[in-house]
Amino acid sequence: VQLVESGGGLVQPGGSLRLSCAASGFTFSQYAMSWYRQAPGKKRELVAFITSAGGSTQSADSVKGRFTISRDNAKNTVYLQMNSLNPEDTAVYYCYTKVNLRVYWGQGTQVTVSS
Repeated sequence: VQLVESGGGLVQPGGSLRLSCAASGFTFSQYAMSWYRQAPGKKRELVAFITSAGGSTQSADSVKGRFTISRDNAKNTVYLQMNSLNPEDTAVYYCYTKVNLRVYWGQGTQVTVSS
């Protein structure tokens, strides 16, 4: 199993970014996917979750209405569209899945929100 995130970077407050996570090594369409983030000095926290077929999503209260998780099972990719970013969103963002009871993480992509 391999998860590779991309799309992070430096953005001004109020800006947008779209993160991507390319998955391989398992049957992507059969597994739920999640995005987590970890800010400096803080615990890693769940940002958003999507079911295997994409029919149901959940997101943390802190990002509701601003972030949207989606997936393209034909491309084995999960996305996180982030709008109205603020400095509190600065963190390393990680892709996550659990396959056959084993947890997998991507290497993370840095998102920095600053003017």
